[in-house]
Amino acid sequence: MKTSRLEAFSDGVLAIIITIMVLALSAPLSTDLNALLDKTPVFISYVFSFIYVGIYWNNHHHLFQITQQVNGKILWANLHLLFWLSLIPFTTAWIGENYKAHLPVIAYGVVLLFCAIAYFILQWVIIKSHDSEFPLRKVVGSDRKGKISIGLYTLGIGLSFLNTWLSIICYAIVAIMWLIPDKQIEDNIS
Repeated sequence: MKTSRLEAFSDGVLAIIITIMVLALSAPLSTDLNALLDKTPVFISYVFSFIYVGIYWNNHHHLFQITQQVNGKILWANLHLLFWLSLIPFTTAWIGENYKAHLPVIAYGVVLLFCAIAYFILQWVIIKSHDSEFPLRKVVGSDRKGKISIGLYTLGIGLSFLNTWLSIICYAIVAIMWLIPDKQIEDNIS
C-alpha cells in the first residue's frame, strides 16, 4: 500500500492540532500593556508547542518520503504517534497558565516523552517492514539524537520536582536539537 493516504491523514491531524492550540489563546481582558505581558507564558508555551509539532511534521514528512510501503503495523504505529501528539494542545494550555506548578510541567514532559517514544516505535516498525537494504536503516543508525531526547525528557520530568524551570530548559534543549532536520534522510530520498 502506498503512503499517500497515511501522509494526508497525518497532515490533517497535525493541522488540527496547531489550530486547536492557536484557538486556545485568548486575548487579554483589558487593553493595557500589563494585561498583555501577563499572557507571555501562555504565548511562549504556544510557540514551543508549535515548534514541537512542526518538528514532528517535518520529520514525519521526511520519514514517509523514504518509506516505500505501508502495512497495518505502520498504520497503527502512526496512529499511536498521532494520539500522543493530539494531547499537546491540552498540556500546552495547562503549562502556559501554570508553568511554576509541578503537575502541569510533568504532564507536558510526559506527553513529549511519549511522542518521542511513539516516533521511535514508528521508525522501528517502518524499518522492520522493509528489506535489509532499506535506506532508513543506515540513516537512523543508533538513533543517538532520539535516545538523547528520551533521556532529556525523562530528566526534565524528574527535575520538575525540584524546579520547574530546569524541566522547561530540558524540554527546550530537545526542541533546539531537532530544529535542524537530519540531512541524511533528504540525501537518501532521491
